[in-house]
Amino acid sequence: MFNRNVGIILLIALAAGLGLLAAQKVFTPKPPAGMPATETITFYPQPRPLPEFNLAQADGTRLIPGELNGHWTLVFLGFTFCPDVCPTTLAELAGAQKQWETLPDSLRPRVLFVSVDPERDSATRLGEYVHAFHKDTLAATGDVPSLEKFATSLGFVFQKVPGAHFDENPEDYSVEHSANLAVLDAEGRLAGLVRPPFNAPAIARDLQLLTEKSTP
Repeated sequence: MFNRNVGIILLIALAAGLGLLAAQKVFTPKPPAGMPATETITFYPQPRPLPEFNLAQADGTRLIPGELNGHWTLVFLGFTFCPDVCPTTLAELAGAQKQWETLPDSLRPRVLFVSVDPERDSATRLGEYVHAFHKDTLAATGDVPSLEKFATSLGFVFQKVPGAHFDENPEDYSVEHSANLAVLDAEGRLAGLVRPPFNAPAIARDLQLLTEKSTP
């Protein structure tokens, strides 16, 4: 009886494994035609143009459609008071950015950090925060409706979560947000995403490969 039960368990495990493998083949999009296979990026079947957006960059300029054209870009939502996910992710991405420094600036992939905490993250604070990780990191924010529209266009969400003493201290809150990276192609379209945990060397290779592939 023991051996029979073990055999049944093994058959169930095998079936589950085969089902997972089949699901991965069905639900994990392959790179679109003409796009190289990558290690970390899940591509959408077709790149998606983003709707109009207008955010304020840390350097005082506006981030509008067309500003990111010519570069593959990784977009990450976060906030400077984030205790763990944001600094960890930016540190990982800084490792990838160091590997891109040999590429011409006109083609170099970009990292864009979008703060979803406009109440506390001023332009000055944002700039100082991201540049502590890497000098090339871009940062932007905006009013909440603009941020919600931009986040939704990437398939991301965020939500303000009051802390225990929020009634006495309006700054006692956190912001929950999506942890994925959005991948924008050289035309500023949403091409795919990268899910955590992040592998900086692999991300660096993927974005460099895509940059070389899209260079005339």
